[in-house]
Amino acid sequence: MDYRDKVFISVAENLSFSKAAEELFISQPAVTNHIKELEIKLNTSLFERKGNKIYLTQPGKIVYNHLKRIRQLYRELEFDLERLNDSYKGTLRIGASSTISQYLIPKVIAAFHKRYPEIKLYLLNGNSFEMEHKLLDNEIDMALVENQESQQNIRYVDFLDDELVIVTSSNSVYAKRKLISTADFYNIPVVLREKGSGTLQVIEKSLEKYNISIDKLHILIHLGSTEAIKNFLLDFDGIALVSEKSIEKELHLKQLVKINIRNISFHRKFRIALRQGQPSSATQLFINFLHQYNF
Repeated sequence: MDYRDKVFISVAENLSFSKAAEELFISQPAVTNHIKELEIKLNTSLFERKGNKIYLTQPGKIVYNHLKRIRQLYRELEFDLERLNDSYKGTLRIGASSTISQYLIPKVIAAFHKRYPEIKLYLLNGNSFEMEHKLLDNEIDMALVENQESQQNIRYVDFLDDELVIVTSSNSVYAKRKLISTADFYNIPVVLREKGSGTLQVIEKSLEKYNISIDKLHILIHLGSTEAIKNFLLDFDGIALVSEKSIEKELHLKQLVKINIRNISFHRKFRIALRQGQPSSATQLFINFLHQYNF
């Protein structure tokens, strides 16, 4: 890529000439000159100033979208050339839902880095809905999600089975009740994940199959992470639905106990989410590694 293009991308992503200068290790006047030269070359204004802030103009947004794709093609070129020598280099931006990012993917990323140390890895986390939007906005190369809904412009690939289980504190009044009825399920206080989380969406969809409305449950509170739910449970006479993979330590330490509902279960798939089209070489390499990983 032309260096002026790289400078423009940095300014566009930071919306700041000074931050771009810091990122590129050049002076702010140099950044300004590069942008002016690019604007002359393209015969258009790329940025506009409003008060103390700068924004991309409409032509600037078009240029940025095209240059992002060009930058990705250059990364692909470098990656494929390195692959000829079995020396993989590149960058991979992974987005993961909260449960996956906390309890599953760190050890996978560590193993992947050990095998391919020259590939720079970045991990962003949030709920599944947020990760899908970051994927569509090209902020990440792939997303690992746990929801059931499918965005039209996203392709999904299953990579791991999971089960949501009902748990309560070992000190709870419900701790000795290994099995509860549907009627009990309606009445016992429950804590759930926040709106937009893949876990909550799976719970809603699963309950619909059993003709149970989530609105009829005795929901005390929605919390923003599984860790928050587990800590809340320690001093709460009630139950929660969480991924079985997130409570292995607590079950071992006997801080939490599992409870079953008669004739009801909550199964789901963890999925890889990709933009339509061919994934990048680094992305495909990680997908292959993920499918072969022994969880």
